[in-house]
Amino acid sequence: MSAMGVQYVRGQLELGRGRVADALTAFRAAERLAGGLAAPHPLVRPMRAWLVHTLLRLGETERAEQLLAGLGERDRDRGEMRIATAMLRLARDDPHAATVALAPVLAGSARVGWRSWLVEAFLLEAIARDALGDPAAAERAVERALDLAEPDGALLWFLLHPASGLLERHARQRTAHAALIAQILDLLAGNRAAPRPGGPRPPLEPLSKSEIRVLRYLPTHLSAPEIARELSVSTSTVKTHMRNLYVKLGAHSRAGAVGSARAVGLLAPSARSPAPGG
Repeated sequence: MSAMGVQYVRGQLELGRGRVADALTAFRAAERLAGGLAAPHPLVRPMRAWLVHTLLRLGETERAEQLLAGLGERDRDRGEMRIATAMLRLARDDPHAATVALAPVLAGSARVGWRSWLVEAFLLEAIARDALGDPAAAERAVERALDLAEPDGALLWFLLHPASGLLERHARQRTAHAALIAQILDLLAGNRAAPRPGGPRPPLEPLSKSEIRVLRYLPTHLSAPEIARELSVSTSTVKTHMRNLYVKLGAHSRAGAVGSARAVGLLAPSARSPAPGG
């Protein structure tokens, strides 16, 4: 991973831990490193969106506005930056402007780099529609956000954009995600596996299906080659997934990854060995 990528991931981890000032320092460092590259880096646009989010968490709405205003029109029209614009408009109590910014993202004409951004987009749409007094549209949007979040356990957005009232109301409706809503509400309320300062946090980037399959084997005593045989993949593939899991879970070892995954509900508290090929 490049030095810029390291700072980018560090910024996400710090923001997830609630260390907002440290997150800003990391993202600024990544920005400086990107400026010294000969060619544009693919992380530059999403990094700027994270910068806007971090500034808003610090209450720096003017600086966030200036950052967005300094972008070219093409960059502002990217999906990640439209989502960042919607965050800013909600921070300025303008939910209608937030829905206008999000519309191309939700329609698919403004692309995003990772599917996890769509979870945030639909969640912000739900919050905006709820503020506009359109509960039916809010229900549709939050259900779509949950649809996208459930397969990968992408809960971070629900913690960064808390909407307990909306989720509690939605749980009483016809939803396919009652258990997931309960888990999110528990995290927001500080119950069960609630994040603690310096403790494990939900993954800042969603886990892929392949990573989730490998994760299920980590509590076992199987070695990487043995896991590879169970999953009918190469050992190097398993090791790559394990390294990615450590980064996404903020862990430095297999045991640490298992502990973090259990703390945020990705693994059962006393996980049993999965069935072969599961």
